[in-house]
Order: sequence, then structure tokens, then C-alpha cells
Amino acid sequence: MKLNATLTWIILIILTIVSALVSKLNSNYIVLLILLLSSLKFLGIAFQFMELKKAHGFWKGIIVAFLLFFITSIVVVF
Repeated sequence: MKLNATLTWIILIILTIVSALVSKLNSNYIVLLILLLSSLKFLGIAFQFMELKKAHGFWKGIIVAFLLFFITSIVVVF
């Protein structure tokens, strides 16, 4: 259990560093890439540290649906 939490924490740190490095690039798709990295971090935190992986399927679906709705609404506005 502790190894999984440590591994998730290391992956979250790596994703944060990658997000910071990607933000320095000049491209039209930076916002989409940063949103993708942020959504991976969100799912990692939700499923590992909020114990959502042990929750009912309804709550898992709600979290994923919220994430998809949030990202889609930002991409449409952008």
C-alpha cells in the first residue's frame, strides 16, 4: 500500500515538472497538453489518495464524467 502511494506521488511530481516544461513551448496545443497532464494528475489523486478505487462504480463514473465535461468545456471555449 505504501509503495503504491509513493509511486503515485513520484508520478505526480514528474507530471508537474513536465507541465512546467511544456508551458515554456510555443505551440497552439499547449493548453490541451497541459489539460491532459492535469487530468492525469487529478485522476491519480482521486483514485489513489482519496481511495476512490474502492468506491462504488457510480462515484468513479461521476468523477470521470466531471473530468470529461470540464476538459470539453474548456477546449470548446478555447
